[in-house]
Amino acid sequence: MTDSKTTNWTRADDAMVETALRRGATRRELLQMLLAGGVATAAGGIMLGRATNAVAATPVAGGALKAAGWSSSTADTLDPAKASLSTDYVRCCAFYNRLTYIGQDGAPRMELAESIESKDAQVWTVKLRSGVTFHDGRPLTADDVVFSLKRHLDPAVGSKVAKIAKQMTGFKAVDKQTVEITLASPNGDLPTILGMHHFMIVADGMADFSKANGTGAFVREVFEPGVRSVGLKNKNYFKPNGPNIDSFEFFAISEDNARINALLSGDIHLAAAINPRSVRLIDGKEGFVLSKTTAGNYTNLNVRMDMAPGDKKGFVEGMKYLINREQIQKSALRGLAEIGNDQPVSPANFYYNADLKPKAFDPEKAKFHFEKAGLLGQSIPVIASDAANSAVDMAMIVQAAGAEIGMTFDVQRVPSDGYWDNYWLKAPIHFGNINPRPTPDILFSLLYASDAPWNESQYKSEKFDRMLIEARGSLDQAKRREIYNEMQVMVSEEAGTIIPAYLSNVDAISAKLKGLEPNPLGGMMGYSFAEYVWLEA
Repeated sequence: MTDSKTTNWTRADDAMVETALRRGATRRELLQMLLAGGVATAAGGIMLGRATNAVAATPVAGGALKAAGWSSSTADTLDPAKASLSTDYVRCCAFYNRLTYIGQDGAPRMELAESIESKDAQVWTVKLRSGVTFHDGRPLTADDVVFSLKRHLDPAVGSKVAKIAKQMTGFKAVDKQTVEITLASPNGDLPTILGMHHFMIVADGMADFSKANGTGAFVREVFEPGVRSVGLKNKNYFKPNGPNIDSFEFFAISEDNARINALLSGDIHLAAAINPRSVRLIDGKEGFVLSKTTAGNYTNLNVRMDMAPGDKKGFVEGMKYLINREQIQKSALRGLAEIGNDQPVSPANFYYNADLKPKAFDPEKAKFHFEKAGLLGQSIPVIASDAANSAVDMAMIVQAAGAEIGMTFDVQRVPSDGYWDNYWLKAPIHFGNINPRPTPDILFSLLYASDAPWNESQYKSEKFDRMLIEARGSLDQAKRREIYNEMQVMVSEEAGTIIPAYLSNVDAISAKLKGLEPNPLGGMMGYSFAEYVWLEA
């Protein structure tokens, strides 16, 4: 996505660059060509890098891929609207497709859609790709798209993105290949929103999801909720270059060391989401590789500003100076993280404000603010749990730093079971763990708007709320970047959420597994790895 192309995303840009590279064009010639077409320099560089990688890699066809995630349940589902665990996302990405998908650069790219256009960011026209069929042979039409999107608004469906989908108020099948989507108010992020996992397209009228009749790269062979799934290569897949593998099997091994041992023994090709403490078991071992993705997942320390001690002026600021971010990165997170600046938009995001620097570790400034708040020397409870990644380790670091300046933090470690219901959003000082979201609008709407459902520190700002609506409705990317930059500063300086680092997701893989790339939607290539990877002979 570029500053000059704000209302139209097509596959033509990527295809044009890749074709020219294959024909022998130099990087300089290609960049000049892109600039002449109105593509900004930074975006042009991203496109060239993407195309160069595609040309350099030569996939191998065939093989049976086996991979293990970390979570599963008897409630596992093949209904994209209800997907909630990593295992759900992996299966949905294999069996279905979205109108768009989020590329490595964080920008939306076309999948089932040929193009998505709007003149006012409120009424959007979606042109569908022709020649796409469902696994049962039915052709993809506009009616399938209308049905898929409208079902998120039905309370009986129980869609996990119902609140996001509510902004879509009108759906019209203009013809068999064209859909018109009307929003309640302008939102320039719709092409990105449609790339979220839950917005997979299913067949019109679909009620039985056990067979996963989608348009995806794999056809469901086996689905045993809480146990495993097997997919076979879709021989009629509309993408000419994929998938590479003949079949893939996916299941969960919840215990970290057991997952790694399964990889080391050759039982699986990929062990997903390895804990930083366990990385040493595989790091440096011949025949195995660590695939790291810093997509925006983070563990944060939340201070509710509507409760004591967070309601005392100076306390939150003191806490931000007391956070030793470098020690948290190196010790608690074993180096598998990027330093955070107390706001949720990560460096993987197109709108990340790189000029916003994190507060330096300064115990004396922290002490000054604690004295100002009248809290120095008091015992302050901090709730921590393993339910939030590395939260206990972070709490110990904060506790030690406080002891050096006469500040007592009573770290109360509570069980993982029931943590999110009993402590998160409720305790005066507690930890959270937030998964990546593709746009600043989604992050700010969920976490920082005055009416946000997950307002962890009870941050309230009328100015922030107005800016959120203004940025959402704009198609001017330069203006949106300016607004989002200021909003990141506001959160960093004013909210009671402390984000010391953006966590790296680490997938351990066999060296025979190729093609795995980082993706801003999370590990395992944003959960869509099965379609794109291949196995070396």
